[in-house]
Amino acid sequence: MIMRRTGCKVVFLLLIFLLAGLLAANICVGGVNIPLGEVLSFLQGKGENAVHKDIVFFIRFPRALAAAILGGALALSGYLLQTFFHNPIAGPFILGISSGAKLFVALTMVASLEMVRQPGAGWLIGAAFAGAMLSMAFVILMSGILGRMSMLIVSGVMIGYICSAVTDFVVAFADDADIVNLHNWSKGSFSGIGWEQVATMAIVVLTVSAGVFLLSKPIQAYQLGESYAQNLGLNVSWFRVGLVVFSSLLSACVTAFAGPVSFVGIAVPQLVKYLLGTTRPVLMIPACFLGGAVFCLFCDLLARMLLAPTELSISTVTAVFGAPVVLVIMVQRRRDA
Repeated sequence: MIMRRTGCKVVFLLLIFLLAGLLAANICVGGVNIPLGEVLSFLQGKGENAVHKDIVFFIRFPRALAAAILGGALALSGYLLQTFFHNPIAGPFILGISSGAKLFVALTMVASLEMVRQPGAGWLIGAAFAGAMLSMAFVILMSGILGRMSMLIVSGVMIGYICSAVTDFVVAFADDADIVNLHNWSKGSFSGIGWEQVATMAIVVLTVSAGVFLLSKPIQAYQLGESYAQNLGLNVSWFRVGLVVFSSLLSACVTAFAGPVSFVGIAVPQLVKYLLGTTRPVLMIPACFLGGAVFCLFCDLLARMLLAPTELSISTVTAVFGAPVVLVIMVQRRRDA
């Protein structure tokens, strides 16, 4: 027991250290390298290089914070979905939930371009939430009809492809000069995010994450079986609704600001569970958030620097690291069956 507690402390310290280091790297490293000492001077209200100051405060800092916040949200959303379906490869991208949110956001953006109006963050999050909930409803319906979890995953992938195809059609035929930005968003990217958007996503994500953390004990009871949870006095029906709403809100917030980001919601919770050596929600929830933030900061740094000055979509990089984790999980489940 003491060894396990020590191991968990080490994991949390490692995640915090990596988070701080990657935040610094994402702010300092780029087309123009800015020394960490100069960045710290800017934060203290000092420093004389106006160009470097603008790069730090208006481009890299908000982007790095967005990657951390949205990465944490995506990992936590995946953890809730895996809890809901009792399946380690359930995630917002695999189940088509991100694609549904992406479709509704794209429709909202194109409609706003036709009206020569820029949609606010609230509209985008609302549209993404509606799309996520609709896709989630379809997946839950299919889970009741099919029964088999493998077919549930297939149905999620199919709805993801359908929503992505419709989104690409809408993006391709939209007639506006800003359509290039819409196309980049549809592929997944943390670029172009400003402080107002960071503030909005921080309020939504941190509020929902706090709500999820308060559900740690009910989640632990639910993981032990629905009958066990009912015997403890948990209203399983309403609890499942809460899991759906929270996971959809987190996934919607990510899609609204950064577009669809693949495999983070599946890979990070499994990696965190392996590192912690426990499934206790009181530890898994904060660790998943930190792990998602670290994972997305690392992938975003690679997306910017790997083929600079060309920038890769964030989903391209997350898929490279996340997809092998999914394959290992599937092989492990096959062996255990």
